[in-house]
Amino acid sequence: MTDHVEKRRSLKIFSSLFAGGIGYYLWLSVLGMVIAAGTTAYFFQFRDGLIITGMRDPFPWGLYIGNFAFLVGVAAAAILVLIPAYLYHYQPLKEVCIIGEFLAASSIIMCLFFVVIDLGRPDRSLHIIPFIGQLHFPQSMMAWDCLVLWGYLVLNLIIPAYILRCKYRGRQPNTRLFMPLVYLAIVWAVSIHVVTAFIYGSLSSIPSWHQAIMAPRFLASAFAAGPAILILTLQAIGRYTRWPIEKKALYKLAEIMIIALFLNLFMLGAEIFVESYTQGSHFVHRQYLLFGLHGYNFYTVPTWIAMTAQIGALVLLLFPKLRCNLKILNLSCGGIFAGIWFEKGIGLIALGCIPSSLGEIFEYHPTMPEIIITAAIWSFGLLIFTLLVRLAVPIAVGEVRVSRSSHDRNDQAEKPEVAEAKVKADAARSDARQEAKQNRD
Repeated sequence: MTDHVEKRRSLKIFSSLFAGGIGYYLWLSVLGMVIAAGTTAYFFQFRDGLIITGMRDPFPWGLYIGNFAFLVGVAAAAILVLIPAYLYHYQPLKEVCIIGEFLAASSIIMCLFFVVIDLGRPDRSLHIIPFIGQLHFPQSMMAWDCLVLWGYLVLNLIIPAYILRCKYRGRQPNTRLFMPLVYLAIVWAVSIHVVTAFIYGSLSSIPSWHQAIMAPRFLASAFAAGPAILILTLQAIGRYTRWPIEKKALYKLAEIMIIALFLNLFMLGAEIFVESYTQGSHFVHRQYLLFGLHGYNFYTVPTWIAMTAQIGALVLLLFPKLRCNLKILNLSCGGIFAGIWFEKGIGLIALGCIPSSLGEIFEYHPTMPEIIITAAIWSFGLLIFTLLVRLAVPIAVGEVRVSRSSHDRNDQAEKPEVAEAKVKADAARSDARQEAKQNRD
């Protein structure tokens, strides 16, 4: 009987993947079509090589690595939900902690896809698999990146799975088992972005990236862009699912986002001041981004738009009344998302590669196959995230869990034994009292 009930509950959980209205099926269809288009485009890239992209020797990284660097930051920002929820016991964020973990896991999956796609020859990834190739650990930064990404992915699947299991069983997580995982995830989240920054900074051929401030800036931008995406995502989930999302959770994430955004802009301003005031050899790269160079200015306007969007969002969100206005908050989150996506992606690569180490100016223009493949990877990540959330909703809202009646039946089955034990205990205490009385007499 119990096995039959468990199977029925499991079937209800997995049936939620296919339960939805027209909007849900339309969303899945759009994602599926984009993934199919991206698969077709990647077939031509696999056949012809990276020559079909806009990347060349002077500009070896493009949309793929730019999105990789951005999404690593989105994944790392999951700790901004874990820390207030489980270290400071902030209940509104504790209720949505699972969503942050799912967003991190989906982002890591997209990161891994972008790295493999950028290889041109995905079979070369076998060289870093233990026992098949050589990982070159610890001297290789790519080896470190491989380890921290896979480790963080496993953590962001284990933690929400354990939380959902506890909700399903109707009990609180075991702190002795759960809290070490939380502490490990916090440290690991910082490490994935620090290692990514070290990969940029360790390239000897690109001196404009040789900055000690690179890692702190990566973390600050991650802790600004991640909450921006999460705020928009939580509102969408609260609107289209039965998952209750408290506004207090949104406002707390907005407060964290403001602090991180201020630090990111402060460090960006410090970089620009030092490079502009000293007029050193690295200033030519910043000059291209800000003002253009020798008639080349393809990335100048997007750079100013990205900085303006971040500064405008910071000014708006500094006022509590405006921050609590969801329309203004959403507009600001969109500006932060777009601004940091460009600044940390293509903008950072252009800062290092234009002009090249040989002084050549080559402006990278993404080709249509690149754009389609990039959109397909984003769609695949969104599909994974959508399915994970749909699986979690019945458990999170309490629709599927071990019923109290089963516990009550177990308690009733144990009542005769408990009663018999109580009778024996009372008889023993009575005998002990009588024996003590006789001894006193």
